[in-house]
Amino acid sequence: MTPPPPPLGRPRRKDAPVLTPALGDTQLTAAADALAHGRWARVRTLLARTGEDWDRRGHRLVVLGATPGAAAWAREWLLAEPESGDAATLAALAAVHLALHGKEDTGTAETACRTAARMLPADPTPWLGSLLLARRDGTPDSREQAFDRIRARHPDHHHAHHLMAACLAEHQQGTADDPLHQVYDFAAWAAEQAPADSPLAVLPVVAHAERYRVLAAAGAAPRDPRDSAHWTTRRARQAMKTAFDWWLEWEGDDHPRGKVDLNFLAHAKFHEGRMAEAAALFHRIGPYVTPAPWSYPDRDARKAFKAARDTAFRSI
Repeated sequence: MTPPPPPLGRPRRKDAPVLTPALGDTQLTAAADALAHGRWARVRTLLARTGEDWDRRGHRLVVLGATPGAAAWAREWLLAEPESGDAATLAALAAVHLALHGKEDTGTAETACRTAARMLPADPTPWLGSLLLARRDGTPDSREQAFDRIRARHPDHHHAHHLMAACLAEHQQGTADDPLHQVYDFAAWAAEQAPADSPLAVLPVVAHAERYRVLAAAGAAPRDPRDSAHWTTRRARQAMKTAFDWWLEWEGDDHPRGKVDLNFLAHAKFHEGRMAEAAALFHRIGPYVTPAPWSYPDRDARKAFKAARDTAFRSI
């Protein structure tokens, strides 16, 4: 077996950054390709194997729901198996994806989520669909309701906590240097209440990036993060040190959304100026760049990622 690359040092090869929602989940990639060609039985098998691994199930269904033709093929699956909660949940997430892109009525998508939730009452995934909708079109109450329903089923739901951090950063007023902003309190609370091995340890870093996105969009922070002191405050440095120490101890490589956390942490470490630590994280990320946070506030994610990665590797 080939040993993994060392945490520090130069990369073996410079993989071109790729924006792939599956984040290296080869089974998901195969199922999404099959679904795009109408072979929904492959999705049925994948979801059955996923079971009650709620973070993995949520990740897979969000990606599958965004697959071209997913809504139509989910309807066909439901016609063949009208009692299938998996088919109903896929239909719901496909409707959510279409609604978020202006191709479906939000109310119709929400109804699909509620239908799936009734069919699978223990599954947080239909409520994840509701939270995705509520982030864009909902009220604070609707967002909190969806989030609470998710946490009641899976208290450490990764994607839901990321969405709530983004919601709080977007919808609560505050100044650029406000140390009491609710998003920071939320992220600290979530990290503290989670188990020691939970990737929610990285959530304070996510909250910091989401706050920067909102401030930069409003003109209260430089639009180029390289010109911002946002990552060099005492709060930011402490959050990044805690998250990086967690990563060194736990390295949650098997988490379905682990690449999301690594991208946020590499982005933060790079803008803090900690190039050796950023390089270690880039090694683990490989080519899997995520749009958030490299696109913040309105940048080309792949170009920003590659430029930061090349700079970090050259500096060590």
